[in-house]
Amino acid sequence: MKHVFSALIVGATFVAAQAYAGCDYPTPPGAFPDGSLATKDEMLAAKGLVVKYNSDMDAYLGCLKQEYDASVAGLTSPSKEQLAKMEKTQSDKQDAALKEVTDVTERFNVQLRAWKAKNSPAAAEKK
Repeated sequence: MKHVFSALIVGATFVAAQAYAGCDYPTPPGAFPDGSLATKDEMLAAKGLVVKYNSDMDAYLGCLKQEYDASVAGLTSPSKEQLAKMEKTQSDKQDAALKEVTDVTERFNVQLRAWKAKNSPAAAEKK
């Protein structure tokens, strides 16, 4: 009986590890066009990349949540330490993803502000 129980624990651990491998981290967009030189079409294309990236990241975070919940539900009498470690890992992954989304969005917004400044009515009057 001990061997069966041990095999189940090992199997559950392997399945949980495989589940976490199933969430694909989205690739962030590369460099954005220089807002002071870009066309409207280039800025709209860049915005589309940011929107898609944000959507992909939302899906990734949802996947992480589902896998975390499934892993916790699959545990039999987990210790407080085990749960705390799993929660910290989950939190660290979420925090890293949210930081990257914020960084990508800010990089785009810098270029968008430059584009708007170049294309504002006041900028058009100076020409």
